Amino acid sequence: MTTTVRALLFDVFGTVVDWRGSLVEGLQGLSAKHGVRGDWERLADAWRAEAYEAILPQIAARSLPWLPLDEVHRLALDELLPRHGLVGLTTAEVAWINRLWHQLTPWPDAVPGLTRLRQGYPVCALSNGNVSLLLDMARHAGLPWDMLFGADLFQRYKPAAEVYLGACALLDLQPEQVMLCAAHNGDLQAAKELGLATSFIQRPREKGPAGGEVSSGGWDLEASDLQDLADQLGLPVLAGDQPDPDD
Repeated sequence: MTTTVRALLFDVFGTVVDWRGSLVEGLQGLSAKHGVRGDWERLADAWRAEAYEAILPQIAARSLPWLPLDEVHRLALDELLPRHGLVGLTTAEVAWINRLWHQLTPWPDAVPGLTRLRQGYPVCALSNGNVSLLLDMARHAGLPWDMLFGADLFQRYKPAAEVYLGACALLDLQPEQVMLCAAHNGDLQAAKELGLATSFIQRPREKGPAGGEVSSGGWDLEASDLQDLADQLGLPVLAGDQPDPDD
């Protein structure tokens, strides 16, 4: 199937960027700058869970109106701060915390891997993030996307079929001509059921001590990182990525 693939779509949070480690590091900066103390690892885990397990399902069920992910994150944050004993923060401080999602750090292989993959394919973000969030993140992290497919383009969140098929339609490609690359089995399963090719990207440090997802199998490709994916797709190594013979 991979011989028919003409474009690559990438999940972003967890697959391309280290959302958890970046949030924890950013929140530790809040401690250093403003003297605010908190269990930042616990807050980061709860923030992601509150947004994805509590709020997004309500939007999918239409019991909440459509909201872009920035607003979902803010709703979750407003609920979580008092639960974690973080009261008395200024409006500016809370807004600053919410903007941390715009400044996530890529995994070490992400930028060189995407750059290498672009030799053979358009590489596109397919994320539940809104386009403005993804754009800020790309500029902050140097992610060389050809296209940003944010959930706000479709007014739906993954794993809704409209997201995957909408991206294929905008690329003017059939689903089998598009490969989703992700570190999450559920994301890949939704894409596979719609006819997209799939690649599982291992991210064993995505959730810190809790690890990352283990492949459930059945994907077209499985890769240890984006450089390994480029190897499997037969793309040449870029000059700057060549090992130093003197090392």
